[in-house]
Amino acid sequence: MADFEGKADQLKGDAKEAFGNATDNDQLKNEGKADQLGGDIKEKLSDAGDAAKDKFNEVAGKVQDKRDEA
Repeated sequence: MADFEGKADQLKGDAKEAFGNATDNDQLKNEGKADQLGGDIKEKLSDAGDAAKDKFNEVAGKVQDKRDEA
């Protein structure tokens, strides 16, 4: 879910920054950049969480295989 939220924040940030550029509004440009950064962070955290879950499942599967062999 955080991955989707991250993409949404990035898109929102892109739109804010573009509108800020079009209107020469520095505050809006900066808010857009901040939203994009927040989206990037959410996406990376989601990816890291997925990698940790995958590794856990891999190890758990190996443990279960060893138990089945015994």
